[in-house]
Amino acid sequence: MIFLDLFYTFCKIGIFNFGGGYAMIALIQNEVVENHAWMTAQEFTDIVAVSQMTPGPLGINVATYAGYTSVINAGYGAGWAVCGAFLASFAVLLLPFLLLLAVSRFLRQHRDNKDVANVLSVLRIAIVGVVAAAALLLVSPETFGSFAEDPIQVICSIAIFGAVFIASYQYKTSPILLILLCGLAGFMLYGL
Repeated sequence: MIFLDLFYTFCKIGIFNFGGGYAMIALIQNEVVENHAWMTAQEFTDIVAVSQMTPGPLGINVATYAGYTSVINAGYGAGWAVCGAFLASFAVLLLPFLLLLAVSRFLRQHRDNKDVANVLSVLRIAIVGVVAAAALLLVSPETFGSFAEDPIQVICSIAIFGAVFIASYQYKTSPILLILLCGLAGFMLYGL
């Protein structure tokens, strides 16, 4: 039954995720697209895009939308899909919450320990790598297009990516403004 699989899968994602929401994207994509085939890569890319535009933590939003879409794609109705969304969100939070309670108690007692500080400094470096891998996961034909099918789309996608990267990194432009401008650009380029 898909609900037990969702619960188990998102519990596993929650407990093995390190680095926050962006790092969680790669784990969720691997499980829901590759391992279980609950959705296509295009659907997952759309879920990530919508999750970034909605309020709340990215990883939880992706889990919620993935739970909903997985249940819909399994042939259930919208009411069951809402249950799937809730279940995926709950499952992805359950074990990390319990682990956080245990770890926070330990860290409070050993916060001045040199070995604990060393472990945390190495974890910070590893998390940067996991987040970078999640970003590279989104550089795909579903996101940027394919030179074989539409080279103009790929060139436009790369130009938009570069402009948004520079505006965000160099000029600290508001993400909300960038999202609105990209939506407008997408409408003008592909909607007309």
